[in-house]
Amino acid sequence: MKSLSFLVFVVVTIFCWGIYGPVLHIGQGQMAGGEGKASLRPFMCVGIAYFLIAVVYPMVVLKTTGEKGQWSMGGIFWSFTAGAVGAIGALGIVLAFKFQGKPVYVMPLVFGLAPIVNTFVTMFMSGTFKQASRIFYAGILIVAVGAAGVLTFKPTEEVKKENPTSQLETSESLITLASFRQESDGGQESSEKPESSEKPVTQDETTDKPDEDSAKEDPAKEDPLKKTDEDFKDEVAKITAALGSEKSKPNLFIIALCIGITALSWGAYGPVLHKGQAKMGGGRLRPFLCVGLAYFAIAVIVPWILLGTGVFEEAGGWQHVGGVFWSLLAGAAGAVGALGIIYAFNFGGKPIFIMPLVFGFAPVVNTLTETVSKNLLGQVSPLFVGSLGMVIVGAIIVLVFAPRGAKPKPANEAAIS
Repeated sequence: MKSLSFLVFVVVTIFCWGIYGPVLHIGQGQMAGGEGKASLRPFMCVGIAYFLIAVVYPMVVLKTTGEKGQWSMGGIFWSFTAGAVGAIGALGIVLAFKFQGKPVYVMPLVFGLAPIVNTFVTMFMSGTFKQASRIFYAGILIVAVGAAGVLTFKPTEEVKKENPTSQLETSESLITLASFRQESDGGQESSEKPESSEKPVTQDETTDKPDEDSAKEDPAKEDPLKKTDEDFKDEVAKITAALGSEKSKPNLFIIALCIGITALSWGAYGPVLHKGQAKMGGGRLRPFLCVGLAYFAIAVIVPWILLGTGVFEEAGGWQHVGGVFWSLLAGAAGAVGALGIIYAFNFGGKPIFIMPLVFGFAPVVNTLTETVSKNLLGQVSPLFVGSLGMVIVGAIIVLVFAPRGAKPKPANEAAIS
């Protein structure tokens, strides 16, 4: 049973990385103040959370109790590299959400592609390509097909289709309001018309006034010229919001590019970190500290410099406490998941089957979180459930049939050779 103790930390990582996407998506939206999705500030919050969990905590433990292993230049290099690719992957997620990607399909795609990258990177570093069986490759294929099925049959929120004529009407209304306002502001002189040559109004005609009650009941008959500045601003804001739906369409090319960058980065994370840990004598917290320092450099210092230049301006700000909280929580989930990976390695797990397990089950947690939080359980189809099942089955196949590496030779055989 001792050999399976690493699975406890694998489960922790699956849960933490499963909720990472939905939580970060909430943080980006709230930090932008309802104006799209923020990017640099939520990314900084992720880096700050990593600094607290992956730098401060290891330093305290190493200073007080210590652990096995030692510092080495090779271990520092590989562990820092692992943190760098992890941070780049996190940035890819942030940007995918920035361009209107949704966690319900962004994260399953990342988690479906990353284990394939992870497996081939591991096999390249360990030289075990020849030991991989057809069943093993079939498991990877099943994971990929299952992830694609999750994307295809994902539950979606019902969006009311707008009538094209209504959009045209709102555009015309905006133009009309603007012209009325311009006339009321700049055409005061023209409103003072000279006396017309028409017949003067008699006293009897002046008594023919419209019914005041009916005028009050029909606000549409009010003269637009009599609207105040505040009324006009409110009208423009409402119409602009109605027309803004076209701007919120997802940019699929950029989203796909960001998903690819994240899959490559997070796919290489496990094998690279495992190598750094091995070069530090199997230590847990020293490699983790290097990961935290890399995140701090890439996800905190670099965005802080970019925001300071004023070149990158985005909606929202630090005053949105809810956005800061959710973004920090997402970073904390990511950092705890990374620590779970390190402990899983330390308790005998190998990246060639730990990472596919994580990337196989984390999308299930992600999708369930999204469907429950968005109240989409009634829209879950059997094909969607079947796709999730394929991801799980594929991950189990990868676990069972993963190449184990060459078995060590017996002592007498080694001596003869």
